[in-house]
Amino acid sequence: MPPADAAAGSARKRLTVHLKIDTGMERVGVHYYEAESFLEQSLKCKHVLIEGVYTHFANSEDPELTHARQQLDRFQEVLRFYEKRSLPLPTRHMANSAAILQFPESHMDMTRPGVMLYGIYPLGVAHTVEIAPALRWISHAAFSKVTLPGHPVSYGSLWQSDVATRIITVPCGYADGYFRRMTNRAQVMIKGKRYPQVGRICMDQFMVNAGEDDVQVGEEVVLLGDGIAASDLGDWTGTNEYEVLTNINPRVPRIYLRE
Repeated sequence: MPPADAAAGSARKRLTVHLKIDTGMERVGVHYYEAESFLEQSLKCKHVLIEGVYTHFANSEDPELTHARQQLDRFQEVLRFYEKRSLPLPTRHMANSAAILQFPESHMDMTRPGVMLYGIYPLGVAHTVEIAPALRWISHAAFSKVTLPGHPVSYGSLWQSDVATRIITVPCGYADGYFRRMTNRAQVMIKGKRYPQVGRICMDQFMVNAGEDDVQVGEEVVLLGDGIAASDLGDWTGTNEYEVLTNINPRVPRIYLRE
């Protein structure tokens, strides 16, 4: 008896599951070429309801879709298991955001949008539908002062101005997911204007050069949104939007808005 079936039986419960088939990702799931015996076993389960069968694309962003088509073919071959036995098909799903946009043959019974839920296109995929960013990350100026020329800012003294300039301290840092690697590369928006981040990004704070502008304590500072895209943070960090979004630390308060 499969362990899941035994565990459900001993608990007098009924499990509802989706079976993962590995068609070319090599992460988790039963290999497509070993799936038949696995599916045979699943039919013997008395306490497990097989609601769905799915796989995951490794290269659906590729415009040629060569590997994605191979994965689709492998998955469809696995699904013939049910057809050959005249059994009803479980819910089939495999399309992620990129496949939703450019590989309609893979949509099947259900799709699994990921980064699109944030209103962000997958990298390299044509913008064929209208989406809007669903996330805005803000902080506020916690300190505002004029720094004299020749006075370096932050750890390591990596940046200093040749003229007197207003430096804004923002209470956010790499412990919040604002990557240290963006030091002296990032930008923020204050009152609709872009300003450069300067000096080493600290654990809980970073500094912004406001130049001659009179930015006061309490002013809203936009880290993401209002013209600062997740791809911008990705470029400044040397990563992609996925890592940017998933690294915003849980200690950053979330405010959910409804129209």
